[in-house]
Amino acid sequence: KRTDDVAGDGTTTATVLAQSLVHEGLKNVVAGSNPIALRRGIEKASDALVKQLVASAKPVETKEQIAATATISAGDPEVGEKIAEALDKVGQDGVVTVEDNNRFGLDLDFTEGMRFDKGYISPYFVTNAEDQTAVLDDPYILLTSSKVSSQQDVVHIAELVMKTGKPLLIVAEDVDGEALPTLILNNIRGTFKSCAVKAPGFGDRRKAMLQDMAILTGGQVVSEDLGLKLDSIDLSVFGTAKKVIVSKDETTIVSGGGSKEDVAARVAQIRAEIEKTDSDYDREKLQERLAKLAGGVAVIKVGAATEVEAKERKHRIEDAVRNAKAAIEEGLVPGGGVALVQAAEKVEKDFNLEGDEATGAAIVFSGIEAPIKQIAENAGLSGAV
Repeated sequence: KRTDDVAGDGTTTATVLAQSLVHEGLKNVVAGSNPIALRRGIEKASDALVKQLVASAKPVETKEQIAATATISAGDPEVGEKIAEALDKVGQDGVVTVEDNNRFGLDLDFTEGMRFDKGYISPYFVTNAEDQTAVLDDPYILLTSSKVSSQQDVVHIAELVMKTGKPLLIVAEDVDGEALPTLILNNIRGTFKSCAVKAPGFGDRRKAMLQDMAILTGGQVVSEDLGLKLDSIDLSVFGTAKKVIVSKDETTIVSGGGSKEDVAARVAQIRAEIEKTDSDYDREKLQERLAKLAGGVAVIKVGAATEVEAKERKHRIEDAVRNAKAAIEEGLVPGGGVALVQAAEKVEKDFNLEGDEATGAAIVFSGIEAPIKQIAENAGLSGAV
């Protein structure tokens, strides 16, 4: 499962290798070998092999190379081209997701800027009746971790922004009470153009995402924890963007006004958190945040003649995406178990351990041949030869 999640491929190889190591390891433990020393030898040999594989890997850099890699994984040239196009647009830090399509074939959608899954609180904020969206050009953006409820708060906020002649986006825990009808009324009358949306996520994740938005837009999160109150803020805490598009279900912030240096520092911080976490769920959420800040989000939409066919194709494309991203990050080596055997030949001759540690290393160097032997046997040939 972990191999599939990280690399999108190699699960059979990992299973065959693990079976060989477990079988030989247990056999030696039963024969009297020290299991701790065996483990040390296995780990040392494994680490050396990984280093050799990384050193021998050929980089995957061009769009054509990415397409070829994804095509081999998915077994479909069209899929390979779509994945290469998606990764070319979003970059290494971007996210490529795979979703169901209500029509036959493959479609690719790309989101520029930061998108999150919260739409307008009221349809009265809509500015484009045709597609039911609120489009704010060159808006000020207020980010707050608390509710906006009182008329006094919203009047103070509106007065600050109205002087500039620009529209306003409010991202808050909620906008309710007297504040919401005040904003709506001004919107309908054309006195003051605004839109209110709820902040995405919950708890600490919501705080982190609000801070991401603040850095992207060059603003501050208005929070009483930081000594900031809605009724006493000034324009310096507001963020800016080239455009904001809000639909019923999602909000997109395009070209935030934050500094590139601050965004780069935040990206580095999130990358460090990804490296540290042991939770697959946390890692996925952190990667989504990273993509929103540093890359973008591409969506490959999959449609097929039947639900079963669509599900199977979707799974293959998800694997191919992970496979292509792993290749971009770490490069390519020959398949079919060949790279493992070649790496073992180079490492084993200079590997000097003693006792049961040497036995552990020998288990690895012997087991490394298991995948290529299994492939030969599956083809009706003799694995021993």
